[in-house]
Amino acid sequence: MFAGLERKDKLMRELPLYFMLLPAVVLVAIYSYGSMAGVVIAFQKFIPAKGLFGQQQWVGFRNFETLFSMPNIGSVVKNTVIIAISKMIAGVITPVAFALLLNEVRSLLTKRIFQTMVYLPHFLSWVILSGILINLLSPSEGIVNLLLSKIGMEPIFFLGDPDVFPATMVATDIWKTFGFASVIYLAALTSIDPSLYEAAVIDGANRWRQTWHITLPGISSIVVLMSVLGLANILNGGFDQIYNMYSPVVYSTGDILDTFVFRLGIEQAQYALSTAAGLFKSGVSLIFIVVSYYLADKLTGYRVF
Repeated sequence: MFAGLERKDKLMRELPLYFMLLPAVVLVAIYSYGSMAGVVIAFQKFIPAKGLFGQQQWVGFRNFETLFSMPNIGSVVKNTVIIAISKMIAGVITPVAFALLLNEVRSLLTKRIFQTMVYLPHFLSWVILSGILINLLSPSEGIVNLLLSKIGMEPIFFLGDPDVFPATMVATDIWKTFGFASVIYLAALTSIDPSLYEAAVIDGANRWRQTWHITLPGISSIVVLMSVLGLANILNGGFDQIYNMYSPVVYSTGDILDTFVFRLGIEQAQYALSTAAGLFKSGVSLIFIVVSYYLADKLTGYRVF
């Protein structure tokens, strides 16, 4: 009896929190789960005028066969994997290096200044940043190429050269995100026992030795965890960034699955093919998500449930 009253009192106390959570749950249900009904389009000869459930002709896996027989699908998947993996690797190394360097700064004011400077790009959308970067990287008037010309180098067409475009996407993405990502590693650094450094100083270890034998092992589990969880984004090359900065001239190395699906579905109105491509990406991503959480559990003990 008392247990039942206690549960009822707890429910009444937490009821406002559930009401606060309700709008988010409704939005997720509508836009994340409700929209999954559209997956059936991938198996239909979709005619928009008949609506989602008024289609008469089911074609099985024919849309997938057509998709994988397209001449550029191989390069699209290859570009997606290359750009995504490059971002994943650089997205771990760069914030870890920055966190280690910032951890060595003794001035609190200097730390705050640098943290603020590197955090700011994270809060700007790619729509804004793409306009800024297009001007900065312009081959004729951009400040980057003007500086290169001052030291005797030829201008680089960062956004128009297929060989340079993927590296530009990786570099600009890291510039935008590494400051915010470093917060995780800075938090991990604070959990290292200071007495370990004191013992190392007594033993005569310099700062490099302390970093190599204490700091890096102390945050290694977080580094491994973030790296493993990054596998889930193996097919996410970054639609917002690339769509706002690419052009047909760099499709050979810059076109990724997300932009490919967008052009098929929105620009060319091939809804069935674009749904099939999106479903293919979701299926592969699901596999990598399962693998990443399995590895996270085995390597670091991290579990969602």
